[in-house]
Amino acid sequence: MLVTLIPLFDENIKVSAYSLYTQKANFLLHPNLLGSGSNDGAAQIEGFELILNMGLETLSPAKEIFVPVNEISIFSDIPSQCGLPHEFFVLLLKGNIPCTLMYIDRVKALKKMGYRFAIRKLPVSSYEAYHDLLVLMDYVMLDCEEIDISKARIYFNKVYPNIRLCASNITKTETFDAICQDKSCTLYEGSFYRLPVTKGNHDVAPLKINYIELMNLVNTEDFDLTKAADIIGHDTALVISLLRMVNHMAVNSEITSIRHAAAMLGQKELKRWINTAVVNQLCSDKPNELTRLSLLRAKFAENLAPAFELGGKASELFLTGLFSVLDIILDKPMEEALSLVKVSRDIEDALIRQSGIFAEPLYFIKQYEAGNWSEVSRLMILENLDTQTVYDAYIAALKWYRDLFSDTYKK
Repeated sequence: MLVTLIPLFDENIKVSAYSLYTQKANFLLHPNLLGSGSNDGAAQIEGFELILNMGLETLSPAKEIFVPVNEISIFSDIPSQCGLPHEFFVLLLKGNIPCTLMYIDRVKALKKMGYRFAIRKLPVSSYEAYHDLLVLMDYVMLDCEEIDISKARIYFNKVYPNIRLCASNITKTETFDAICQDKSCTLYEGSFYRLPVTKGNHDVAPLKINYIELMNLVNTEDFDLTKAADIIGHDTALVISLLRMVNHMAVNSEITSIRHAAAMLGQKELKRWINTAVVNQLCSDKPNELTRLSLLRAKFAENLAPAFELGGKASELFLTGLFSVLDIILDKPMEEALSLVKVSRDIEDALIRQSGIFAEPLYFIKQYEAGNWSEVSRLMILENLDTQTVYDAYIAALKWYRDLFSDTYKK
């Protein structure tokens, strides 16, 4: 199965929910699934496996998850497939689901159990005909490229005042700002929050310069552990993060200093920790999803390195994913942003020129995280990537990210 998590934001660009995008197989390799074979296993809700595998509290702590259901799986024994609290789920219907008495009664029965519903891709021309189903919805997802959100707000406020609107497919920050100003929606989805920076109008803040200095130090060959420890000691957030990291290792001994903690990790692990912890700090004044995006790309890329026959370059692929949003973090074009950090020519080629040995894995990861399954399927054929390999690499990246912030999730 192919699966990815798409963030849904509030008006402050804070993640309020995630939507699961799934595809059970590579349809280009298995064209029978596009015909009658599409019903194979259709009673199983795709995505519940991921939730059970990861755990709801770590996959999406205190946030809702929109889980797609089809016209067959909606009649399955949903509680037995995933027995987690109903209030954290929103069952997501497609606009082609029949608006018949059988489906209306099923939605009513599930709502009595505590489940909530959303619908997406419902044509405007079907609003009136779908009245009996729409009145049961908690959310309606509206594609802002196809629907005038302001007019939709007027219509829904009048006819369905209890429905919350979600604007989807927002590709420009200007569109997001306009919809927010209009107070039309509760949730917002799209690529607007990770648009590349094309003009360098902002100086890098002094604190960020310190972080970049630290990254540059540890990314040099055979760097000085004590010098790195001294730079870490100037930032309380990094000190706390480092001590949390090594406390798991120091079961029978006490950490006597920051240098001691750095020595316990060693060069390799300290380098890895600094690159991830520093990116987290660099993103502190940005949408929190950027941290997750950067770190997941990094680990996903590293995990996929052997599949792309780049196993010996896994650490560089990690940095390629990690720095793939550096332009957004530093408010500078990518070429200017990368001039501040020490990276290899291969990484520069991928991030600036979209060329070289790392360009294809990075492009694949971006298509995967966006749920562009047709393009993902095409690339999997070209690169001879197995569906299970890709799925395992993504799940491992999610688990790594969860464990990286385990203290946060436990709070």
